[in-house]
Amino acid sequence: MTQLRTVQVLGGGGAGSSAHVRSLAAGLVARGVRVTVCAPAELDRLYDYLGAGAHFVPLPHLGDPAAVTALRNACIGADVVHAHGLQASVRAAVALTGARTPFVTTWHSRNRALGARGGVLRLLERRTARAATVVLGTSFELVDRARRRGARDARLAPITVPAARRPVCLHDGKARAELGAVDRPLLMAVGALERGRGYRTLLDAARTWRELDPQPLLVIAGEGSERGTLQRRIVEEGLPVRLIGRRDDVAELLAAADVAVLPSRWEGRSLLAQEALRLGVPLVATAVGGVPELVGDAAELVPYGDTEALAAAVQGLLDDAERRMDLAAAGRVQARSWPTEDETVAHVLSVYDELTGR
Repeated sequence: MTQLRTVQVLGGGGAGSSAHVRSLAAGLVARGVRVTVCAPAELDRLYDYLGAGAHFVPLPHLGDPAAVTALRNACIGADVVHAHGLQASVRAAVALTGARTPFVTTWHSRNRALGARGGVLRLLERRTARAATVVLGTSFELVDRARRRGARDARLAPITVPAARRPVCLHDGKARAELGAVDRPLLMAVGALERGRGYRTLLDAARTWRELDPQPLLVIAGEGSERGTLQRRIVEEGLPVRLIGRRDDVAELLAAADVAVLPSRWEGRSLLAQEALRLGVPLVATAVGGVPELVGDAAELVPYGDTEALAAAVQGLLDDAERRMDLAAAGRVQARSWPTEDETVAHVLSVYDELTGR
């Protein structure tokens, strides 16, 4: 039997999907599969797909017609093409027009745009859902969404992204000192500074924490178009908040925190939630998307956009050391219920085998 060859396609490259493809590529290569990763060049610098044993094809950014040509050439001779995210799926669907190559797409997140842009994105979802041989959704909500968009075959595929490779130490004094939280509680949020991530509500909640003694420090790691707006509010209102930009030591910083906060309008299998529960860091998160099924009873869940509920849940944990310990233990137990990286790779490979008749 000839060696299976798969092409993995990434578009903008969210942290979750990019890390998943890195893990998937390494696992498939270890099983004798030839893997080509097609993605913007900067993603290989961040995730080292070549180091995972994959062949890497850099793709021009969205809008460049050369991107589809490059992707079409990379897919020649592939047994399965697997796209991750809407942008990558649209490119792959166009590149595979007229081809009979099985096309798998994983939906890691959903379209959150409103108005005309939201309408266009829904049309693109419909196109890619109908073009795909199989749609894999990382939550039940995404599977249902794919079916509503016309997917012929939509399945649940909860993925587990890699845990931090370096050992981390809870409440690490060095990390807390760097962040300025030696003698005060440390709250940690991580994610792109974009609308829909709930940071405006989080800053509203931070206003109420100014009255606490000691006053907690909220640290937000990430970059995005909302940075200027958020920074102005922090300065003008004197909020106990620091924006520290994009970091490559998020696990170490998160492990130093007393509470992790996830205020998003929607999440699939949130990287922050997975890392917090693995590390035993108490988590306050919005009850949206795939978060409830991901965390179970191992986190405090609040409605999206509810400043009072968010502020009260965080303050309640800061005031209750026993509850924090209970959540830390429950988080580690919940994390052990998730599929391992090996199981995630095996599941995806079983889909490829099914589609190729192996």
